[in-house]
Amino acid sequence: MPIQRTLYVAAGLIIIGVALFLFRLWQPEMQVRKHSAHLTDAIAHKDWASFANFVGENYHDQWGNDRAAVLERTREVFQYLHRVRFSAIGPTVRIENGAGYWRASIMIEGAEDNELMAVVRARVNALQTPFELEWHQMSAKPWDWKLMAVRNAELNISSE
Repeated sequence: MPIQRTLYVAAGLIIIGVALFLFRLWQPEMQVRKHSAHLTDAIAHKDWASFANFVGENYHDQWGNDRAAVLERTREVFQYLHRVRFSAIGPTVRIENGAGYWRASIMIEGAEDNELMAVVRARVNALQTPFELEWHQMSAKPWDWKLMAVRNAELNISSE
């Protein structure tokens, strides 16, 4: 009997541990942090299916990109960049009314083998204004967040 009781107690503790882990993981702030990190990883690894899965149907940014445009333009630019790495400096998250706002300065590094990487690195790394990613929770599922906008008032993207 004591072995059976020990097994029940151990099983109960494991269940409580898993429940606490999931409770912490599914908090909105944690989900926005993880989604933001996974988004930049998808871009860096050129995993376009994952990247597309993060971007909401109603995405629209300050540069006039909708979902289709941001998916296409991101793929076009990053196909020429090799060994890309993103670093988020001082990330913060705030949650308001079912929306999450991730803010951080972003540093980009990559292979030194082309001019485009030098231009992208110089423009992004010189920005003093942090990027803001706006995420919306799309359903009652705690993991169902989609990117709806990206902002950086200092970044000017034009067809120079």
